[in-house]
Amino acid sequence: MIKRILIILVSLVAFVVLAFKLSPYPTIWVVRYAFNKEAIKVNKALEKYVPEKIETITDLNYDENDKDAYLDVYFHKEWAQSGKKLPVIVWTHGGGLVSGDKSQVSNYCKILASKGFVVVSIDYTIAPEAKFPTPVQQLNKALKFLSDQADQFHADNTFFVLAGDSAGSMISATTANVITSPEYARLINIPPGLRPDQIRGLLLYCGIYDITNLNTDGDFGFFLEAAAWSYFGKKDISQDQEAKISSVTDFLTESFPPTFISAGNNDPLLAQSQLLAQKLSALNVPIDTLFFSKDHSPALNHEYQFNLDSDGKLALDRSMIFIDSLKK
Repeated sequence: MIKRILIILVSLVAFVVLAFKLSPYPTIWVVRYAFNKEAIKVNKALEKYVPEKIETITDLNYDENDKDAYLDVYFHKEWAQSGKKLPVIVWTHGGGLVSGDKSQVSNYCKILASKGFVVVSIDYTIAPEAKFPTPVQQLNKALKFLSDQADQFHADNTFFVLAGDSAGSMISATTANVITSPEYARLINIPPGLRPDQIRGLLLYCGIYDITNLNTDGDFGFFLEAAAWSYFGKKDISQDQEAKISSVTDFLTESFPPTFISAGNNDPLLAQSQLLAQKLSALNVPIDTLFFSKDHSPALNHEYQFNLDSDGKLALDRSMIFIDSLKK
């Protein structure tokens, strides 16, 4: 009897190990649960900072042929009643490309809206359910929809700021390059959702910009490998052409919009943000960065910007100063 139980246990362990090696799904299911749980907690913690009189329009379909193509719009009632058309911040949520949805950044979007913006949070199809470049296609379609329908949102469709966190920053940066570089748009085969002059700038937090050059050491590296496998459909992406195309740092031009870039000092993806800043600076693209010393205390982890009880408040203030500079 004991021998039989041991055989069953060993077989189960072998099956689980094999499943993790043959497919990204087992890892992603675990990660998705953990990431979603944390994102909901972080969003809840921001409730105390949300001001009154924020109007919300939820679940607008930006592509009738896509079941995942929905967005939410936020604006302050008094700003809207002023009759002014407001600058637009389009926020693409993070989640490692494999988790998350637009509702998980709802309170942060409301806080941004209180500063005098129309703020839009979009949904896109996460991996492995969809592969690259589906989210980039979806963001471009969302931008076209918003530009065409701007009047109903009190929005100024000549002033878009693309923003995002983590995977959302990656998608936003790629989209900005599609819009401002015709050669890159042809390479990735995506029609731009906006004209280049409609994008005034970007806010990019904690993103990935060179996916073929990731530090995969440690537990976070194990997740990054599974996320890349999910997004590109290949376990080894080192020679994958689509992975190379997605690494926007290799295709930047001097036409890339002015960009604010930040990541915490304890973020395992910090080097990615620093690389993007270096590449854009070398092209003389206007940038502003918020990085911290190695010994900064408290140590700022991935997605630190959502903690307004700590240095996330500084990040928010700096973001607003950066956008104000784009109005001049």
